[in-house]
Order: sequence, then structure tokens, then C-alpha cells
Amino acid sequence: MTDTSSRLHIGSHDLPVSPELSRFMAGNWTPSPLPDTARVPGHDLTPARRARLSARFPGERLIVPAGELKVRSNDCDHRFRPHSAYAWLTGLTGEDQVGHVLVMEPSGPHGHEAVLYLRPRSPRADGNKEFYRDRRYGEFWVGRRPDLAEAERLTGIRCAHLDALGSPVGRDVATDAELAAALSELRLVKDAWEVGQLQLAVDHTAAGFEDVVRALPRALEHPRGERWIEGVFGLRARAEGNGTGYDTIAASGAHACVLHWIRNDGRLNGEDLLLLDAGVETDTLYTADITRTLPLSGRFSPVQRQVYELVLAAQDAGMAALRPGASFRDFHRAGMRVIAEGLAEWGVLKNAEGDLHRRYTLCSSGHMLGLDVHDCAKARSETYLDGVLEEGQVLTVEPGLYLQPDDETLPAELRGIGVRIEDDLVVTADGARLMSGALPRTADGIEEWMGHLLDSAAG
Repeated sequence: MTDTSSRLHIGSHDLPVSPELSRFMAGNWTPSPLPDTARVPGHDLTPARRARLSARFPGERLIVPAGELKVRSNDCDHRFRPHSAYAWLTGLTGEDQVGHVLVMEPSGPHGHEAVLYLRPRSPRADGNKEFYRDRRYGEFWVGRRPDLAEAERLTGIRCAHLDALGSPVGRDVATDAELAAALSELRLVKDAWEVGQLQLAVDHTAAGFEDVVRALPRALEHPRGERWIEGVFGLRARAEGNGTGYDTIAASGAHACVLHWIRNDGRLNGEDLLLLDAGVETDTLYTADITRTLPLSGRFSPVQRQVYELVLAAQDAGMAALRPGASFRDFHRAGMRVIAEGLAEWGVLKNAEGDLHRRYTLCSSGHMLGLDVHDCAKARSETYLDGVLEEGQVLTVEPGLYLQPDDETLPAELRGIGVRIEDDLVVTADGARLMSGALPRTADGIEEWMGHLLDSAAG
């Protein structure tokens, strides 16, 4: 066998670059600076966020990386999304943040200086080939990055080349768990700008649910109707924002009894329910999280309505429990009390006492919402799960009943029905405001809404 390794780039499809091509690529490019007025969204808010973090760790060097690319297959990477804490502290949310690192350097007795280490735009002179040769970071492959001066104007943070960072880990770095907890806790209460971004995400999500209802006739005809639904919602999410905030759950029939059904490969049956759990993530990375359970025929059957109205009553009770100073767990307890009493009335349980209702509910009834769909998850229990609600917190209320198709404790007519109703709310001074009220919640309201959308789509 002839040895060709000296002539070929083993494992690469790239062709060699001749000296002539290298010289030709280096010149005759029109300058294209970013506008001097360009700023990251929330530019005026990030200094105070960094100051609050600084106050938690006086004298310690803090490192918050954006994250690295992850390979999807061979030489194709998953789409990059920077870490939520990094985005919150810098305002930078784009795919060009791969590998970048925010470092909070101790400065003075108590404060910190923020330094953003990044990979700046590649120069096009002096034989630099990255801008047209590098498939991961080159401008001609993945788009333009700001240079250091532009990045400083965008963020208001001193910027340095990533190569200058070296190895950042040292004894003066706060432990990962400690820093992660602090960053989660600092994000528990949203400011007015964040609430506005979350409302935008909710509004786009409501539009996506309308798109889905209009698309039901086509979806019902397709052998993978659940994926048709997923695709319709995904179009809205990509058109209006960064994409979906999490994998869409489009679960029809008994698939709705699988809490995180994301396979979405089932056919739709007009006699079944569709549980759609989906959220649009804005370009600033704030996500909505809404679930509606819809009758694919446009009308609930009597038994479907029976299950639906019990879950709705549980959600009503949970929402009524939201107010500043209430225990975070109060709304779950209120909803589950309704569920347990309803199951007892149906004869599924002997009584409403104890926790046997959990066989049919399986999980908690809500969570914080923000940059992550399950936001602030690293917070200490005493500040979140075992803490109290505060004005400005945004959370979901999402009770559900998941009546498994093979559950012999249930009468046959209930088996295989899954219902979840999920809405997004912001805690106010005297209660909570429903952010997702544009979507109907009652059974009658859903039937009327679906009928109107389907009629308009047919016309």
C-alpha cells in the first residue's frame, strides 16, 4: 500500500492553502465595524447583578464560564447556548460565546473587577487563516464576532483575549456548589425588565399554541401527528425567538401519562386528548412554560371533561395560594388536596388522607421560571423549596393527573388519560398575576377557542 499520509490531511476534507491564496485572502476587505451605539439587552442592569455577586464572595476570585461546544455527531456540534448565569451577568446570549469566561477579580477590600475573556474577531491580515479556515470559530463559517473594543462597548465590561486567561482555577476560587447556589439565589426575584422578557416569551408561546390548533387537521392525517405538532410549534419558536426553551412534549392519548414524553412519534386519534407542553425562549434566553390538554375532536368526552375539571380545580386552588410570604410548597399542597379529595369522590381512593394520590400525580406542581425552564435549581432548599414566596418571583402552577393505561386500580374508562394544565404567574404585592391568561383554561373556554381557530383555518 502506498503511504499517502504525507500528502493528505488525514481525517479532514480541507484542501491545502497555497501561499498565493493565503496572500489573496488577506487583503481587499471593506471595514465593517459594529455600530458605536450597539449594546447588549439589559446593558444597564448587569453591573448591579455583578455587584450583588461580588458582595457574596469578598476577596475571592470568581469564574463563570459560558460553556463549550458539545459534539452531536462526528464534526457536527449541537447548537450552542451560553450558561444562564453567564448570560445573566454579561447580557451576552449568542452562539458566538463558545468558550468565553467571565472572571471577577478581587479589587480592594470588598469589591471585584469584572474581566471578560473572549475569542475576538479574527484579523484578516498577516496570513491569519482562522476567519475562512476554522470551521468552529471562523467568521466565514459561523458568523462575525466583535473585536475586543466592540465587546467592551457592547457589555461595559473590560475584555481581554481568551489566550490571556491561561488556567483560571486556583485555591481562591469559590467552590462550584457554593457559587452555583449563589447565582441561582440571586436570580430568584426577577426585575421589571426580566418580567417583561418572560411576558414576551409567554405571548409568543400563546401564538404557538394557536398555530398548533389551526394545524390539527393536517396533523391528524399524518402518521406521526405528534411530530407535526412539535414542528408547527418549533417554527413559531424559531421565528419569534431563539427556539424552544426545552424539548416540546406533544403527547396524545396514553402518551400523556409519560411526564416527559419527547419522542413525539405517535399518530393522533381524534377521540383522544393531546397534552402539549411547550415554551418559546426569547433571544435573551428567557423561556415560557405552558401546558394545555386539548380534545383532538374539539370537544371533551364526558370522562375527559371529568378528569380535566378536577385538574383545573386543583390549579385554581394552587394559584389562589400564591402570595408574598406564603411557603413555596403551599400551592402544591393546595392543589394536591383537591386532587386527593376528587380521587376519593370517584372511589379511586378510600379517602383523601395520606399520600396515595401520588400514584396518579407523580411530581410536584410547579417550579421557578426564568432563564432556565426549571430556574434557580441550584438554590439552597431554605431559600427556594423550603422558603417563602417574594414579590417578583415568576413560577409555574401545573398540577396533573396521569392515569396509566395498565393501572388496575382505575376503572377502565379512566385508564390512559393524562391531563396537565400549566400556567406562568408572577408574584405581586397582594397575590399573583396570570401571565398566560391569553390561553383559555376552562373546558368550555378551550372548546370555544378551538372551534373558532379551526373555523378560521378552514375558511
